[in-house]
Amino acid sequence: MNIALDKEKLLLNIKIAQEFTANRLTSTQALQGVYLSTEERALHIYSTDLNSYFHTTLLEGDVPDIHIIIEPKKIIEFVQLLDAGDINLIMSGQSMTIQQKKTKGVFPCIMAEDFPQPPHLSDTSEQIETSLISKNLSKLLFSASSDDARPVLTGVNIVSEETGVVFVTTDGFRLSIVKEAQKGAIPSMIIPSDFLKKVAGYIKDNKSISFSYSKKEQVVRLSNGEMDFYTSLIDGEFPPYERVLPDDKTTTIIIQRQELIRNTKLISVFARDYSHVVQYDFSDNMLRISPKKEANEENVTTQDVKIDGAPQKVAFNYRYVIDFLNSVDSEEIIIEILRPDAPVVFKSAKDTTYTHIIMPVRTQE
Repeated sequence: MNIALDKEKLLLNIKIAQEFTANRLTSTQALQGVYLSTEERALHIYSTDLNSYFHTTLLEGDVPDIHIIIEPKKIIEFVQLLDAGDINLIMSGQSMTIQQKKTKGVFPCIMAEDFPQPPHLSDTSEQIETSLISKNLSKLLFSASSDDARPVLTGVNIVSEETGVVFVTTDGFRLSIVKEAQKGAIPSMIIPSDFLKKVAGYIKDNKSISFSYSKKEQVVRLSNGEMDFYTSLIDGEFPPYERVLPDDKTTTIIIQRQELIRNTKLISVFARDYSHVVQYDFSDNMLRISPKKEANEENVTTQDVKIDGAPQKVAFNYRYVIDFLNSVDSEEIIIEILRPDAPVVFKSAKDTTYTHIIMPVRTQE
């Protein structure tokens, strides 16, 4: 059986499919592979780790009947070195040959017809603006936890409200909140942050995407018209994030973002071996940045700021501050402080939809 395919199309789709395979050594061989299947006169490609799924159609028309699982890594390495243009897939027994002109490579495959299929979603799909998701991911994903011990914290909590939709992530040390005034766009759910991170690059160029949700199956599908991405939702109760939001403030600071990034990185050189803690001393329209005493607080830098309210001295894990500063593009940042041991609010001066909270570090002072 011989199938002619465009090299770039095959390479792109196998690369994407590989991202949704199971990468743990304990997984079955089938789940570590990519499934090629002929269905209704078309060649389809599938992959899954049983939590998320990828599906697309490679070729339509008079396609030979095949149902095989291929190991993607070596095929990707081989195909990306071939010339642009068509390549031939030749199926023979337990192997697949990829040939272009006088070059060919033979790869083992598994004959299979029972590869796990994506869930069937009977619920109606709707079109949502891609920007609702893609533009907000940089503000959210860095705050999601990577610790599977608390699965709900590894997801993006989506809350549907009368006034719009709220996106929330937290790892217990910081909290990101984005509020969008698009009513009914997405129902309330907790969607895995890793899934959104994978999908983001493949939907960003689309003005809108198809969104499907099955409450019964607890599954979401996002589709850009050519590719379908599925994920199981995270079951559990997201922490009541509203309780973390300070209901008052005693000091408001306006500060230049790029200068704060530079100065924080300068002092981080001395703080890395001391729990990454950096102290920020705000007084007299000046910010003094230094490591905590154990790292020799004589290492210091300063910058001008605008302060409204009482002087404040607060300490943070500097990596959390840098993560936030890199998530926005505003020239100025607004910082609101109640007291040194209370959650501190960080905002972009030009983005009113986004609020970030960082928990301060207690010091001996």
